[in-house]
Amino acid sequence: MTETSGRLLKLLSLLQTRRDWPGGELAQRLNVSGRTIRRDVERLRELGYPVDATTGPAGGYSLHAGAAMPPLLLDDDEAVAIAVGLRTAAGASVTGIEETSIRALVKLEQVLPSHLRRRVNALSSVLATLPASGPMVDPEALTAIAGACRDSERLRFAYRSGDGEQSRRHVEPHGLVNLGRRWYLVAWDCDREGWRTFRVDRLERAAPAGARFTPRTVPGRDPAAFVAANLRTAPSRYEARVTVQAPAAELEQRRYLWGTVQARGNDTCEYRTSDDSLDWLAMRIGMLGVEFEVHEPPELVERFGQLADRFGRAAGRRG
Repeated sequence: MTETSGRLLKLLSLLQTRRDWPGGELAQRLNVSGRTIRRDVERLRELGYPVDATTGPAGGYSLHAGAAMPPLLLDDDEAVAIAVGLRTAAGASVTGIEETSIRALVKLEQVLPSHLRRRVNALSSVLATLPASGPMVDPEALTAIAGACRDSERLRFAYRSGDGEQSRRHVEPHGLVNLGRRWYLVAWDCDREGWRTFRVDRLERAAPAGARFTPRTVPGRDPAAFVAANLRTAPSRYEARVTVQAPAAELEQRRYLWGTVQARGNDTCEYRTSDDSLDWLAMRIGMLGVEFEVHEPPELVERFGQLADRFGRAAGRRG
């Protein structure tokens, strides 16, 4: 690949990631002059990519989404990454994505070079995914939210809280977080003047509010950690208290502990966690991988007894 064609690929990639780019910022990203950017934009237009340009101090470039867009230009690693992502998307908790992903994967594999097709097929032959077990989300809601996050555009939507309370929200969306079976939106709530997390499956009629904003910095600079911290402190139907046969420091090293830990000795600690689902609580505690004793709630103690009987029968035990 020549230096010019490689730069065109990088320029096209940048134009595809944002609605508009100032010319000076593109030149800085590619370490070239503004004149070179203008020449490269003309080359993209000759290839059929509809790049719009605006003049003046605030001038820049944007890739117009047309009906006759030429094929995307992907290098080997990008093509494999997309194929693997489409293959694993069948297990995602997004409504209708399984069939859509398979159709897109078939189209992609038809145009892959033979050496890349062999790499993708080799991985696909040994890759297995579990179907999503959590609530499903609307893909249109995800794309609307993602677009608002990308363009720093305020968002309005109807929201149903965990206790069923309905409200209308006006937010500055920061990002989407996928934690296992659920999707969350991290956003600044304009009416309540504070950072909030929203379950996307409880969100309806998401639409741009028509106003841009200057992005704020999410607390801790890590949206996923912010969501995890909120979940640890959010009230749930069941609050579990467990004695764990492991040092507190060992458990605290886990990034997503979903609870709090307090030392009870050199090799013992108390673990507190909560959830609306007894089965999810039981799985979370069981996945600690150490011996434990459940003290409360009594419903969880009973649920562990039921699971113990079921697993015992699965292992061939009787009585």
